[in-house]
Amino acid sequence: MPQGAALPVRFRKRENYTTMKPLLSLLFAASFWGVVWYPLRLLQDAGLNGAWQMLVAYGSAFSVLAMLRWPGIAGMQGQWGKLALMAVAAGWTNVGFVLAMLDGSVARALILFYISPLWTVLLGHFFLHERLRPATLLTLPLGMMGAILMIWQPQVSMASLNRADLYAASAGLAFAVTNVITRDLQHLGTRQKTLVSWFGVICVAGFMLLLGGEPFPQVALSAWLGNILLGGVGFLVTTLAVIYGISHMPVQRSAVILLFEILVGALSAWWLAGENLRMLEWLGGGLIILAGFIAITHEDIHD
Repeated sequence: MPQGAALPVRFRKRENYTTMKPLLSLLFAASFWGVVWYPLRLLQDAGLNGAWQMLVAYGSAFSVLAMLRWPGIAGMQGQWGKLALMAVAAGWTNVGFVLAMLDGSVARALILFYISPLWTVLLGHFFLHERLRPATLLTLPLGMMGAILMIWQPQVSMASLNRADLYAASAGLAFAVTNVITRDLQHLGTRQKTLVSWFGVICVAGFMLLLGGEPFPQVALSAWLGNILLGGVGFLVTTLAVIYGISHMPVQRSAVILLFEILVGALSAWWLAGENLRMLEWLGGGLIILAGFIAITHEDIHD
């Protein structure tokens, strides 16, 4: 087709649909993770701590996906180092984030975890050689400013980091590493990268339980079933959505879009826990949406 020729309507519609799928996948994942704190805390109240929750949930998700369709190891040869790093990073991303949400303040956990877009952009620039576009230089600080406005509380000191803070900050860095490696290994199938990530979560959670000498929890059957359902359905679908979205767009763009979780988290806390949104939180949510809109309209999907 000659350069500049208009695409037929049916091809433009198909192209728009294909372009929107990674975006919608990430928005769905961000929405899920914005509300998942609630069932996680219910499970903790029932007697399952964070490491047990992750072991059971991701063990269930791994088993379901593996039984539905085992993807094999085609294309993994020669990539074992990257895959091992991806497994460890993905494992700590999930375990560390959940421990931070359960052991400390949700607000502090979110702000420290979502420093991850900064790490993602920098790692993508230095290791994947993605250019820092002018739009990225605008959307990244804009999104981060929105996140800070939404969850900053004057009465909470940021001077000293507790254990939950360290969980959140290190999980955010691990999330950035996971995103960059996922993008770098885009020749691998989504199922392959998903199973590697989940295997990492299982190993990290199991190691923490062994290290802490955790006894087998004596909880109600309903708690176990809820944990299995959360993993075998919720985590399964959401992880597939994240890996698909990140694999089909530059990490600079996906990092900004995933900030949408902050807005969803604030709204879910207001709806489920009765927390009222302050004017600063509404302003921060608006900045996050604006940053996402600019990223969507100014970044090239296949950059």
